[in-house]
Amino acid sequence: MNILVTGAAGFIGYHLSIKLLKLNYNVYAIDNINTYYDVDLKKNRLKQLIKYKNFFFYKYDLKSISKIDKLILKNKIKVIIHLAAQAGVRYSIKFPESFVQSNLVGFFNILEVAKKNKINHLIFASTSSVYGNNDEFPSNENLKTDKPLSFYAATKISNELMAYSYSNIHKLPCTALRFFTVYGPYGRPDMSLFKFTKSILSNKKINLFNKGKHDRDFTYIEDIVAGIFLLIKKPSKNKIPYNCFNLGNGNSKKLTFFLKVIESNLLKKAKINYLSLQKGDVRKSHADIGKIKKFVNYLPRTDVNKGIKKFVDWYKKYHKVI
Repeated sequence: MNILVTGAAGFIGYHLSIKLLKLNYNVYAIDNINTYYDVDLKKNRLKQLIKYKNFFFYKYDLKSISKIDKLILKNKIKVIIHLAAQAGVRYSIKFPESFVQSNLVGFFNILEVAKKNKINHLIFASTSSVYGNNDEFPSNENLKTDKPLSFYAATKISNELMAYSYSNIHKLPCTALRFFTVYGPYGRPDMSLFKFTKSILSNKKINLFNKGKHDRDFTYIEDIVAGIFLLIKKPSKNKIPYNCFNLGNGNSKKLTFFLKVIESNLLKKAKINYLSLQKGDVRKSHADIGKIKKFVNYLPRTDVNKGIKKFVDWYKKYHKVI
């Protein structure tokens, strides 16, 4: 099977591509290698991917709709896994324009080429941030998502609505995945695990927003990838072929607990700046994963202790920390 993965040089895109390649799928990958975070990390991910003969990379932007269209048509691609997006809750406050171009216009372009090429299944990334400050936990997919706390979350809610309309009008099979705090090796440098580990090892203070009272459903990257993979051949069969699933661990932990596990793996205490809650941040995330469990028998297997150890081991090796 030929699959298009957008954002393949990104964190989730990289790990998903590795799994697909090992299972002999042909992965046609696009990424614009933007400078939102360390470009070298993205290039190093790509170095791992291009070792596979069934990996084909194209440095395309989501604005390159004609190029993407030709790529899909030429290679008879019938599944698109759309992970390319401008990420970052706090970044969206400072630079909302980039979110409009990537997450709204870019996503519209993907919907258009998917419709034109009669794609069998479009799977795309949403986020747990769509729940805002809902106080029903664990959060299930039926909760209202009409009060986003960040512009990033607003763009992802918009993606879900846009996809639903294309499913309704054009019968395009779409599946939205609400990711919950994904972490693991080759993770994004703007995420807490990476930032905390780097600061502790560098003897620098970490910024602990909301004084660490956040609760997060930390989900290890291999569990996220397993969930995506299970859904590839399972588009909705409903009259409106649209689905939306939480993809998380199903457990919520305090950020302070997360930090303590990092410290124990590094055998080093963090120096901490205790700060107030930042604009756009939700106080708690906790996924109800009952729907995806029932649909594809999804079962996360990695608890936070094991997942953080795997990340720390990778970080030390990658950055040559003794």
